Amino acid sequence: MVKFFDSNKNEDQNDRKVHIDLNNIPKHIAIIMDGNGRWAKERNLPRTMGHRAAVEAIREIVKECSKLNVKYLTLYAFSTENWKRPKDEVSALMRLLVEYLKKELNELDKNNVIINHIGDISKLPVPCQEQLIISREKTKTNTGLTLNLALNYGGRNEIVRAFKLMYEDIKSKKINEEDINEDTVSKYLYTKGMPDPDIIIRPSGEQRLSNFLLWQCAYSEFWYSDIKWPDFKKEHLYMAIFDYQNRDRRFGGLK
Repeated sequence: MVKFFDSNKNEDQNDRKVHIDLNNIPKHIAIIMDGNGRWAKERNLPRTMGHRAAVEAIREIVKECSKLNVKYLTLYAFSTENWKRPKDEVSALMRLLVEYLKKELNELDKNNVIINHIGDISKLPVPCQEQLIISREKTKTNTGLTLNLALNYGGRNEIVRAFKLMYEDIKSKKINEEDINEDTVSKYLYTKGMPDPDIIIRPSGEQRLSNFLLWQCAYSEFWYSDIKWPDFKKEHLYMAIFDYQNRDRRFGGLK
């Protein structure tokens, strides 16, 4: 049994008790890490301090997902649209990424975590690219949680990329047009070989996908919260999983 405080409640703020079924843990959890800047603004801090506080939430949720035997955790870290933000904020985010990977790599490796990335990392600063490659290579033989960092990632961009790759393979006769189906398309996505996310979590009060995993989310469950990402704790993860386990997932059919 997991006991936690429901910080979404404004009225009678009572503890809630939930039973998590360890035999029904989502295989793939995806999170849109939102609200860092607003978290900082509420505290009269620079936006960059919100991103730094967000790292603590990442650390806790990765650890908890690993304990729960979640197979895949995809974190929306930097979108193709985030380049529009102020240059100093973008630079700070990139430095923070390198800092996080360097600091956490040995611990993640020790805990059997596989570090992976999705998105076009060729557009990231060279130190980011190098650290991502080092981290992926060091952990590639691990067998536990796969941590997908979505960096310079956009769902529409991913689908366009998949179509271009398919077109090249059709031209070179590696595949035939008649063979193209949903499974074929999935093999050209960044998430090739991974199950689609069972649940997509978005804190901070926003209720939209923001160009995240557009193909993969066809039958994902969604869980929204007013909690901003830096304040997101393991109790909120359990709350999301509890709600997921109590939904009737019919995938368009009937039970």
